[in-house]
Amino acid sequence: MTKHQIEVITSVERHRRWSREQKERLVAATLEPGASVSEIAHSAGIHVLFRWRKELCQISAPSVPRLVPVEVVEALPAPAIAAEPPPVCRARKKASIVTIELGGGRRLRVKSDIDTDALGRILDVLERR
Repeated sequence: MTKHQIEVITSVERHRRWSREQKERLVAATLEPGASVSEIAHSAGIHVLFRWRKELCQISAPSVPRLVPVEVVEALPAPAIAAEPPPVCRARKKASIVTIELGGGRRLRVKSDIDTDALGRILDVLERR
């Protein structure tokens, strides 16, 4: 069995009045790591906590845009045109697996982008066995 705290309002006033300090305390609790805004609002019995967060955490933008100093310089010279166009880089295709039949039921599987010198050394070692 769980116990829940219930607040009974006996006056004609329908809404509870929250001071700014109380609002700030509840909003600060929502900014803690791992805090759940919904759980904090539920435990306090309020439905306006998201609005309070928006109001209290709102950073006011400056009314006048800030000016940044600018320095005007002469135009830079055009880049020299190369006699030969640079080589076009083509995206490599995804590496695939290549199976090499060695005989005697032996197979060697390597990626298609393997270093050919390294592959040659591997095959030399396997031939000697």
